[in-house]
Amino acid sequence: MSKPVVVVTRKLPAAIETRTMELFDARLNADDRPLSAERIVALCDGADVLVPTVTDAIDEALIGALPDSVALIANFGVGVNHIDLKAAAARGLVITNTPGVLTDDTADLTIALLLAVPRRLVEGERLARAGKWDGWSPTFMMGHRVTGKRLGIVGMGRIGQAVARRARGFGISIHYHNRRRVHPEVEAELEATWWENLDQMLAHMDLISVNCPQTPETHHLLNAQRLDRVQPHAVIVNTARGGIIDEAALADRLAAGRIAGAGLDVYEAEPAIDPRLLSLDNVVLSPHLGSATHEGRIAMGEKVIINIRTFTDGHAPPDRVLVGVDV
Repeated sequence: MSKPVVVVTRKLPAAIETRTMELFDARLNADDRPLSAERIVALCDGADVLVPTVTDAIDEALIGALPDSVALIANFGVGVNHIDLKAAAARGLVITNTPGVLTDDTADLTIALLLAVPRRLVEGERLARAGKWDGWSPTFMMGHRVTGKRLGIVGMGRIGQAVARRARGFGISIHYHNRRRVHPEVEAELEATWWENLDQMLAHMDLISVNCPQTPETHHLLNAQRLDRVQPHAVIVNTARGGIIDEAALADRLAAGRIAGAGLDVYEAEPAIDPRLLSLDNVVLSPHLGSATHEGRIAMGEKVIINIRTFTDGHAPPDRVLVGVDV
């Protein structure tokens, strides 16, 4: 039997590409440059599976232009906001993602940002590296401790809960807003307080972590009006998706001192970043590193392979994404 033809839009870890070539007739992206929509469609001629990443806009137009041979879009990553799920469903395409395997990595980075911003770690590193440090002083570069502070988690799924477990180790009080309240056993384990009203929670938190998926409903969930409810001493961290926060409104409030600081791993128009954020010392910026560990990326690739093999063997893939269901 002929092998399924699989198109991969970006360069993946070497072990994953090797396994992909062993199992499938793989069309890989050797130079790792983002592909245009036209190039993706051309590469999919005669293909069975498309493996995109967050950098690919799999919109209605691209889905409509895909050859009839394509039956599965096996996303490399958990977030699927870059895929038009409704258009895919209308076309009869199956969509899969890679949940669970990047939970710890993203939670670790979230905690790193929650510590780095209040303690002014990156600002101090820049000063030391520039040779501008004149020595220890009792009042030099003082920040704030996180112990005893209140953390408001926006989105209490796998990653939100992993963040909460880590934060508790620092003596942080856990609060959360979720569309649905989590199981009482989880609340008890985390000693977490549920806030049905997001506006009210934001107004009472010292630290805020955004960990929900980006959907049409969560686009600009933290808009200008909600950001105005955040306390001036509070810190906001976003390791989910850039569009969940109104980036321009956040930059305005950070520059004016109406929000104390931010740690951002994701941006509205990646890789572009609002120039005001680049100039602010109270902002820590990282280039979408949430899942960027060797272990995490290999595990993501293994999930993609399992989803493809299961589907092409005629079975339901384990990580199918359904329209209207949270991921």
